[in-house]
Amino acid sequence: MASFNSITYTDGEKAEIQQWLTTSSRLTTASATEQKSLLDTINLHLSSRTTLLGAKASKADVALYESLAPAAAEWSPEEKTGEHGHPHIIRHLDFVQNSPVFGLEVGEGEKIKVDAEEILYVKPPIDAKAEKERLKKEKAAAAAAAGGKTEVADRTKEGGAQKSLGEKVTEKVKDAKDTVVAAVAGGEHKTQKKEKKEKAPKPPKAPAASAPLSPCLIDLRVGHILKAINHPDADSLFVSTIAMGDKAGTDDTTEYEGQVVRTVCSGLNGLVPLEEMQNRKVIVVCNLKPVKMRGVKSCAMVLAASPRLKEGEVDSHAGPVELVFPPEKSVAGERVYFEGWEGEPEGVLNPKKKVWETIQPGFLTTDGLEVAFDAAVVKELSKEGEEPKSAVGKLITKSGGVCKVKSLSGALIR
Repeated sequence: MASFNSITYTDGEKAEIQQWLTTSSRLTTASATEQKSLLDTINLHLSSRTTLLGAKASKADVALYESLAPAAAEWSPEEKTGEHGHPHIIRHLDFVQNSPVFGLEVGEGEKIKVDAEEILYVKPPIDAKAEKERLKKEKAAAAAAAGGKTEVADRTKEGGAQKSLGEKVTEKVKDAKDTVVAAVAGGEHKTQKKEKKEKAPKPPKAPAASAPLSPCLIDLRVGHILKAINHPDADSLFVSTIAMGDKAGTDDTTEYEGQVVRTVCSGLNGLVPLEEMQNRKVIVVCNLKPVKMRGVKSCAMVLAASPRLKEGEVDSHAGPVELVFPPEKSVAGERVYFEGWEGEPEGVLNPKKKVWETIQPGFLTTDGLEVAFDAAVVKELSKEGEEPKSAVGKLITKSGGVCKVKSLSGALIR
């Protein structure tokens, strides 16, 4: 298991670690007011950093987790990600409790619950042009106010004759003001706006019919990993460049070595050797909503097999894990589907409908190491009162080959 104990630190970093250890200790004894101030400071500090030191893990991160985890576990959604909450602290605590680099063995039931979809407040972006114009006007107003004060001061110094002239000007201004007010009052009826007629509300549109729940809604394709590297800010992640048959100009794609590709993050670092991720064919889920993973936008997901957990067993994410591979002659972008469940996939799966989360538990490997879908596992496929569907369909490419794993039978695919 990776550990920060093997990381070397500069003298400056060692001093900073000691300061954070002191701060973490203060959090447990501080008054409510002082604690809020400390939390605001830590949240701001972590807004641009993965760890307290920036990118390096240290015992300071563990100390902060141990000080804050009991309280943070009880925070309301507003306290976690609301306008005045501490989202960067929550992100950091979640990183510490899940990354093997910190050496914490936190049970699933003891972890702080973090819902990546529950973001209550996002700071609105600043319109640079409007902000520049606002500052320009404020500066001009301040300059005008300063100039007016100087002019009044100069006139005051000139004595009685000038003061008399000032009084006359004041009277003229007052008379003009009175005239304008009277004119406005007299013509008020002319400037009143006509009352707008209320428009009849449009009848609501009938909701579009949703496609029946089926594995075919998931866009599965053959992907070709052109290169894979370690994630710069997450020890458990690989960042892969994968060709999967997209057309040029498709959203969330770039070009690499003359091919249209997507960037994909996968939590396989430490479970699959990096060299096995290079220049190989895999199966990818292409229509999940893209998500940022430690600052890198991931635009698909690589399918892999892992042993099925026994009843009461907690997933320690220790493996083994094996990548799903297509037939040797398959090509990048080739459609993949389960036998008996042919159909067109959706464009981008709506996260709120949880299609992937509902269907995925039916993905498995057979005794023959073939990847298949067991409909009996997904009760939602049967209508109320019906017997659960029992069909098991193999995962095949459009050209007819079966997708497999190397050695894990009876495993889950995810």
